[in-house]
Amino acid sequence: MRRRPFASVRARATLAATCVVAVALLAAGTALVLSLRANLVGQADTQAESAARRVASQLAAGIGGDRLDWPDEEDHPVRVEDERGRTVAASEGLRAVDGGPVRHPRTSPAPAPTGRATSGRASEDSADREESDDRDDRDDSEDRGGGHGGRHGGEDRDEGSGGDGKDHDDDDPAVGEISDDVTFTAGTATVDDETHDYRFAALEVTTPADVTLTVRAGAPLAAEHAAVNTALTTLSVGLPLLLLTVAGVTWLVTRRALRPVEGIRAEMAAITASEDLARRVPVPATRDEVARLARTTNQTLAALEKSVERQRRFVADASHELRSPLASLRTQLEVGAAHPDLLDVDGAVEDTVRLQHLAADLLLLARLDAGERPGEALVPLDALAREVARGREHVVVECAGEVAVAGSRGQLARVLANLLDNAGRHAHRRITVSVRREGEQAVVAVGDDGPGIPAEQRERVFERFVRLDDARARDDGGTGLGLAIARDIARRHGGTLTAAEAPGGGALLTLRLPAAPGGRA
Repeated sequence: MRRRPFASVRARATLAATCVVAVALLAAGTALVLSLRANLVGQADTQAESAARRVASQLAAGIGGDRLDWPDEEDHPVRVEDERGRTVAASEGLRAVDGGPVRHPRTSPAPAPTGRATSGRASEDSADREESDDRDDRDDSEDRGGGHGGRHGGEDRDEGSGGDGKDHDDDDPAVGEISDDVTFTAGTATVDDETHDYRFAALEVTTPADVTLTVRAGAPLAAEHAAVNTALTTLSVGLPLLLLTVAGVTWLVTRRALRPVEGIRAEMAAITASEDLARRVPVPATRDEVARLARTTNQTLAALEKSVERQRRFVADASHELRSPLASLRTQLEVGAAHPDLLDVDGAVEDTVRLQHLAADLLLLARLDAGERPGEALVPLDALAREVARGREHVVVECAGEVAVAGSRGQLARVLANLLDNAGRHAHRRITVSVRREGEQAVVAVGDDGPGIPAEQRERVFERFVRLDDARARDDGGTGLGLAIARDIARRHGGTLTAAEAPGGGALLTLRLPAAPGGRA
């Protein structure tokens, strides 16, 4: 037979342990990388917001033009846009954002220190600058009538001026204020011809000239990428090595743990081959499951050895018991054949009856050993005792009410008959049968006035083919199976059969069985 992959416990345990550790490490590694990335991105967002607020605070204070103090252009590129998304100002090295070019104005915006929009020459210069940057926006710049990225045309300003010629959006910050709302995005920026990934923070600010601008500042993600790549590289290298270590350690530990099991298996195979049930498997010095398995195996071997020895003794005793009457019967028949006038017919009949009883007893024991289960019928013990005792001499039956048990009527009748036969062989003048109920038990006590059973022999008499010295005479007719059969039947009915001394001397055999509810059937 071809051996299947992972057929051994050791291989399956190693595979299971490796898979469990792999899943746990993958989950932990994924959580670690995601947590690290989120932490670094959060730091980049904080840096980007700080740079954006630094520029926005200058615009809110009316600082503009060349006086703007830009943060480091490579680490924090900044772009200032108007409400139409046009670049108003940008850090010097910034060339493009998200692939789109950044057009630097000739003159950075210089918000007016007053609350009015600029006009006159400043307005014309602004219009000329917008025309040179983007001719399509020139008319819009002229319609605004000046200012730096104003929000509305003249008509809108007149309609919603509220008396001061300006219209405010509810979402825009107040004059000289910075919005608390910050929008974070990821993108790319080109600074000095080098393109990198950035996290951008965008917020709005309203200048003293009542012009709302959007400040977008970036923070590089190079540190985040480097840290995440380092973590992924470490995991990709360390995870296989760790899994190989786990697999190797599990393989070795499992082999060491299962070594006693292999010793038990080998010894059991040797016992089976040699048929020597006296051998025992080795018991490890540990107190784990393997040691308990070895002890249980030895107990099973001991019970099996005892059972086999009992079976061998039973066969030997049965052969001996059968050989004696058969030899006697053969002798009588041979004498009768040679000398018909000397034929002992009565003796031959007795030997034949004895052989018949012995064969019946052996057949019943075979059925009991095979696990024959008793029936579930209700059997009235008081009536059964009177029926079995009918026709026997010197037998007195005493019944204290109606007592019933569940079981086989035939087997229980055999128990009572064997007890009465045993008492009849030893009693002098009287045999007493008492049937009563004690709590949840039905009790049948059979006593006689014979010599009794010595205390040291009261358990031995229930063994098969055991007869005490005074009962070995052939005239007694006993085979040594009656009490053994009675105890086996009692046990299969959930009861017990014990021997004791009768109050007036002699033997007292007590049968106890679970009583059926309600007494008699």
